[in-house]
Amino acid sequence: MSPARLGVLAMIVACTLWGLAPLYYSELSDVPAMELLAHRTLWSALVFALVLGAQGRLHLTRALLTHPARRRETVFAALAIGANWLLYLIAVQRGWVTESALGYYIFPICAVLLGVVIYRERLALLQWLAVALAAAAVLVLAVGLGSPPWMALALALTFSLYGLAKKRIVAPGAVSVFAEVLVLLPLAVLWIAAAQISGQGAFGQDWTRSALLAGSGILSALPLMLFAEAARRVDLSTLGLLQYLNPTLQALGAVLILGEPFGPARAVSFALIWAALALYSVSALRQDRARRRSAMASSAEAAL
Repeated sequence: MSPARLGVLAMIVACTLWGLAPLYYSELSDVPAMELLAHRTLWSALVFALVLGAQGRLHLTRALLTHPARRRETVFAALAIGANWLLYLIAVQRGWVTESALGYYIFPICAVLLGVVIYRERLALLQWLAVALAAAAVLVLAVGLGSPPWMALALALTFSLYGLAKKRIVAPGAVSVFAEVLVLLPLAVLWIAAAQISGQGAFGQDWTRSALLAGSGILSALPLMLFAEAARRVDLSTLGLLQYLNPTLQALGAVLILGEPFGPARAVSFALIWAALALYSVSALRQDRARRRSAMASSAEAAL
């Protein structure tokens, strides 16, 4: 199998695991969200340590945690992904997985807007139309449900901020995520220790729950490592299209398995978001092709 096809397969598996994760975490709905986040952090740190240790790459995290500028970027990324993970777990526990899916659909549009605000990037016409449709989707939900989809917006914003932070971190994907998890690890260990000492800790109460808590480390680390491999082998436009598999599976699982309602307001808003993402994807494909043509032209000129 070619490297590109292996990359696509890795991305599909990663997005499938992310998309089905709400079904996993719904089995731990009686564990407080902060305690569940602490276990997710602890066990994923152990998985990353074992994998990177076996690869001989543990030492690469040192530069991200000791160099002042890189440490600031890593801490910011850790806080952003920590907030995103916590909001996601709260959404699952409160039966808001459909809204969580909406947040990850909105994320690319939110990231584009942050690029405009922070980096003064210019948007193409199709991208502005996508932004307008996404805004209309949020407005439809706000009117139809009586309040804006705050959870979806918060998930999209925190993940967008995480994406901006990752653009500034020059390190392999698994290495940088391990460094971010290490930033969160002391608080996670203290939280778990306090819960266990008080006798209210979830770990150890029964084998099933303990195994699910420990398994959250694999569920957190494995998709991230697969995504890192896919990012090295697959072009960005393909990655962008494949990532929509995650919220699609979340939405289907929420409605078909978890029994969440999907009324007219959500149906209209999701249709608007899908239209927005279609426009955004077309624009991204055009930009990717333009970059390739420019690179090929530059290579041809250099050869002459």
